[in-house]
Amino acid sequence: MDIIDELRAITARFDQDGVDYALCGGLAMAVYAMPRATLDIDLLIQFDSLARAQLAVEPLGFWVGTALMSFHGGKIRMTRLRKVDPQTHEELVLDLLLTTDATADAWTGRREVEWEGRRLKVVSPEGLILLKSFRRSGTDEDDIAYLRSIIDED
Repeated sequence: MDIIDELRAITARFDQDGVDYALCGGLAMAVYAMPRATLDIDLLIQFDSLARAQLAVEPLGFWVGTALMSFHGGKIRMTRLRKVDPQTHEELVLDLLLTTDATADAWTGRREVEWEGRRLKVVSPEGLILLKSFRRSGTDEDDIAYLRSIIDED
């Protein structure tokens, strides 16, 4: 499976079905010229869109892989969907992060960018810093430093 083709299909379905979203995670970093290897797609959505989002991607082969999960004292809430290629058995994970009081600024600060000839909704650099500040892995720290550098350029 090609992760970019999958992202394109998912966001097209969300646009078609009226599910507002914002790309976050590793693919959002690539939008801001910091590509890195990632094996999943992370999208921030509002809680009241969760059922519609799950239904929107079902025809694409995604199924709910986990119940609703909470991390960092409930600041991060998400559900994980999975898709398995029937030929290769390759798995793709789609993480739907739900807006919370702690992530509200990432949601309200999202922006639209031109990507692959279409508009893509993505979390702003400031919003990505906020989301990455909860986990603060080594990769997250590197991403935060990069994001701060591009904010300082503006």
